[in-house]
Amino acid sequence: MLKLTARQEQILNLIKDAINNTGFPPTRAEIANELGFRSANAAEEHLQALARKGAIEISPGTSRGIRLRDMPYGSGHQMSLPHPAILQLSLPLVGRVAAGSPILAQEHIESNYQVDPALFSAKPDYLLKVRGMSMRDAGILDGDLLAIKKTDQARNGQIVVARIGDDVTVKRYRKTGSLIELLPENPDFNIIKVAPEEDNFALEGLAVGLLRSWN
Repeated sequence: MLKLTARQEQILNLIKDAINNTGFPPTRAEIANELGFRSANAAEEHLQALARKGAIEISPGTSRGIRLRDMPYGSGHQMSLPHPAILQLSLPLVGRVAAGSPILAQEHIESNYQVDPALFSAKPDYLLKVRGMSMRDAGILDGDLLAIKKTDQARNGQIVVARIGDDVTVKRYRKTGSLIELLPENPDFNIIKVAPEEDNFALEGLAVGLLRSWN
């Protein structure tokens, strides 16, 4: 068992909860806000201590580059695409989706990537190239490759791929009663309110990790 301080244990549990609930670890700013720190630097100091004790791994220069060492699938680990020597899982990369057609239609697949499955919180089925900056504050940027597990179920707070009519979008999911809301993570974008029976709505998948190519 790792010998952690009470505060380190609190932060480690916060990271685990974030990954379980959303598929991604929290940012330093989110940790600081949740625990009442004055700045994100205080959160960073605790994260570095957890890394020295072997509880987590940190990927420098990324807002959500935190991986739990005791989880078989640590998610949200932003990194360069892995070296071919460790390639294990073949995933199709889906680019722009044509209106009204299935996401995994052959014409949408730009290429296939071989990736290490240990990067993700659950085994993904495909990679989706992110378009736009509506999820910027969740650390998901234009051009990122979002790892998606196919499912038609989601919990509040999870990041999903959803279809509304002919459009496919990545947003945070929230359902209250019969009302479904798709929440952006950027104040420049509006919340999308969905009436499933009227808007031809469908959940296409759940985000389980993120790859960022630095090339």
